[in-house]
Amino acid sequence: MKRLLVLLIIIAGFSSCSEYQKVLKEKEISPKYKMAKQFYGQGVETGKNKYFRKAIRLFDQILPQYKGKPSGETVTYMNANAHYLVGDYFMSGYMFERFTKSYPNSEKVEEAFYKSAKSYYEVSPIYSKDQEDTYKAISKLQFYLNTYPDGEFFSSANDIIQELSVKIEKKFYEISKQYHHTERYKAAIQSFDNFILKFPGSKFREQAYFYKFESAYILAINSVTYLIPERLAEALLYYEDFIKYYGDSESELLDQAKTYAQDIEQRTNTQIEL
Repeated sequence: MKRLLVLLIIIAGFSSCSEYQKVLKEKEISPKYKMAKQFYGQGVETGKNKYFRKAIRLFDQILPQYKGKPSGETVTYMNANAHYLVGDYFMSGYMFERFTKSYPNSEKVEEAFYKSAKSYYEVSPIYSKDQEDTYKAISKLQFYLNTYPDGEFFSSANDIIQELSVKIEKKFYEISKQYHHTERYKAAIQSFDNFILKFPGSKFREQAYFYKFESAYILAINSVTYLIPERLAEALLYYEDFIKYYGDSESELLDQAKTYAQDIEQRTNTQIEL
């Protein structure tokens, strides 16, 4: 009995595959549309990508013929969403964007705006790489927030923007820090200064103030003799900036900053005595 059941399942599977291949080769679009909707529904119900992929092949064949037709909106949406659900985010981002332009009055347009933006979020690379897709995602998510302030995906979109913003901040912060670590202290000071101005609420702000001061301090003590006093004075100003904002912090950076400041004071006093 067990063997018979397995055999029947195998036969049904072959029959299903055979029917699918047959419909793929047909010229009529109606059977393709019907089967594509069937596979799409099975994909939504089971969460299995194999059904979405079959649906996508059929949708791709019939989509041009459905432009301007009443069912065109449904086909375009399901095709975009099938790509989204299988993780083909480059295509889903493009397809949902095209959907919003083709069907601006659709009840699915809010979802399409959000999923187009989220598709770019999904392909956003690590902070050290080019952030073009990150900027696109932020721009599209911000457009969604502005357009749908009471939207279904408002909270999620806002959270994603915050996450992506930190990634952008980290990229700029690490560039500044790289100048510091490679002993290009003048460039580091300028870069950290720009970072502080560009991202006033950044989670890396304390480190930026500290490394700006440390860069100035190291630059000063390694300068030729006649430049030391001026550069020590400038470094001390950066220390005062750091203390102004983070003088009550409990970080190790504060202790290190105080050590540098004490050394600056000693060097300055020595210069005065001389």
